[in-house]
Formats: sequence, C-alpha cells, structure tokens
Amino acid sequence: MIAVDTNILARFIIDDLEDSQATKQREIAKVVLQQDCFISLTVILEFVWVMFARYQLSKQSIHSVITLLCETPHLVVEHANHVQSALTLFLQGMDFADALHLVQSKHCDSFYTFDKKLCNKAGMLYPHTPVIIPQSSQ
Repeated sequence: MIAVDTNILARFIIDDLEDSQATKQREIAKVVLQQDCFISLTVILEFVWVMFARYQLSKQSIHSVITLLCETPHLVVEHANHVQSALTLFLQGMDFADALHLVQSKHCDSFYTFDKKLCNKAGMLYPHTPVIIPQSSQ
C-alpha cells in the first residue's frame, strides 16, 4: 500500500488547462490511484480546502468526490466514517475543518473554542458534543 498526497488527489480531479504539466500529471495520478492507497485524514482536510478555496468546487461536488474516494475498495481513507460525518455538516453550512474537529472529538465531554461562529453552528447542527466558549474566571 502507498500513501498519497493532496496534490495527487487534486490532479486526479482537476484538469488545469493553464498548467502545461497537467495532462501528464493527471495520467500519472490515475495510475497511482489504481493501486492500493492510503489517504490520511490530514490529506483529506487539505484536499477539501484546496477544492473549495482554490478551485471553487461546490460543497456538493466535494462531498461527491470524497464519498467516492471513501467507497472505492482499494482506497483506504483514514477515519472514513468521521470524514463522511464531517462532510454532512459541511453541506449543512459548517466549515469542514471545524466539522472534522467536532466529529473527531465526539467521545469527549465538550469541545472548547473561542470561535463564536463554530459554537453557534455546532449548537444547531451537532448536539453530540457540547461546544463551549470558556469564560474568564474574573
């Protein structure tokens, strides 16, 4: 089994016509992803950011691509069940990284943050782990 980086996944999905190496790299990425591959949680996190911020893919498109990766038998996505749960929250309006942090913390009593937006979204979308903004003791 080999591990793949974000740029392999991105090149497989995106055909950047402005990049002279794109076609060649895309063909290489196709060959690589036909092997047994491990895709780490951090690669998934970066991949979502790149697809959303750099290439402006829709949340639904990102959800579809990652779901396909998670369901492909020879690809092992680390914590695929957590990734899928975070993707659902992402579709509902939560930042993907925040959603992944929460899902990964489901076993905890609470999740502390100073991020008010995260606290509000989590209160509406993710009741499993209370999100708390710590208050000063003074």
